[in-house]
Amino acid sequence: MNTTTVAGPQKPRPAADHDLQAVQQLKAACARIKAELGKVIVGQEEVVDQVLIAILTRSHALLVGVPGLAKTLLVSTLAQTLALSFKRIQFTPDLMPSDITGTEVIYQDPATNQRQFRFLKGPIFAHMILADEINRTPPKTQAAMLEAMQERKVTAGGASHPLPEPFFVLATQNPIEQEGTYPLPEAQLDRFMFMIAVDYPSDAEELQIMKMATGLPPAAPEAVLTQEQILALQQLVRRMPVADHVYAYAQRLVRVTRPKSAEALEFCQKWLTWGAGPRAGLNLILAAKARAMLRGEYYVSCGDVAAVALPIFRHRIIPNFAAQSEAVTPDDITRRILDSVPRDEKLK
Repeated sequence: MNTTTVAGPQKPRPAADHDLQAVQQLKAACARIKAELGKVIVGQEEVVDQVLIAILTRSHALLVGVPGLAKTLLVSTLAQTLALSFKRIQFTPDLMPSDITGTEVIYQDPATNQRQFRFLKGPIFAHMILADEINRTPPKTQAAMLEAMQERKVTAGGASHPLPEPFFVLATQNPIEQEGTYPLPEAQLDRFMFMIAVDYPSDAEELQIMKMATGLPPAAPEAVLTQEQILALQQLVRRMPVADHVYAYAQRLVRVTRPKSAEALEFCQKWLTWGAGPRAGLNLILAAKARAMLRGEYYVSCGDVAAVALPIFRHRIIPNFAAQSEAVTPDDITRRILDSVPRDEKLK
């Protein structure tokens, strides 16, 4: 029997052989998923890793990037490699909540001629949802979407309708065109584990994209993981042990961002209006677990926590006017935090 040793006062907890095997199988599956995505998508490896982490932790992600960076294609192709149903919802100013969740209609039974209400499911009843330009719809519709994300069910006519499992929402935002938009409030942004920055491709990647997109259609991606395997992997993430000093490191990263706290770093007090809330710490640990699993490891290091801090803090720490006037971004502040907090530090 293998054992996983953790630091601090915890005792080593045995890791079941089948869990260790599952981690190695996931590492191999991750390589296959990237190979299948490579048939259609060029580059974006960091984006793919972060989306996979969100899936393994049963979370949602917000992708931010200019048009034309294959965000929609990435999500739909990933759904194929995971053998999941996929729906795209284009958010517009006239979109109503019922257009997403579904509505009740009157149905007449042809045999008895009796009329009754019947719930027609909306597009949200799929395993993977692409909420395209979520900030283009009014707050009422945004709230309906975010409620379904949080509760994983839809209520209509007093009856609850559970959403399929696994269930993920990958929303997109355009960072440059802000006319006619309804930006998500910070409290709603906090429901997304990651804010993933989708950047321009490199020189070589852009050339490859041009050749691929103007040539013959690529081969269709093949499924790598099933629904049942994904659900099992989500449970495996929860079972993975974490050492006390890793919890302490994640907690420290979160607490130093709060400008009114005595623990805040000096530059956080100078540049931040609000720091990260408790959900940031939870997500740091969960995302670090999933990252370790994708790398074929059954232990979590402070390096795993640091590696996922940028997309977790990006939409949770709020720069003030002083930071904006100096062109200091949340990513800049997060990098300075990671440089300032020792990875072996423990809270006293």
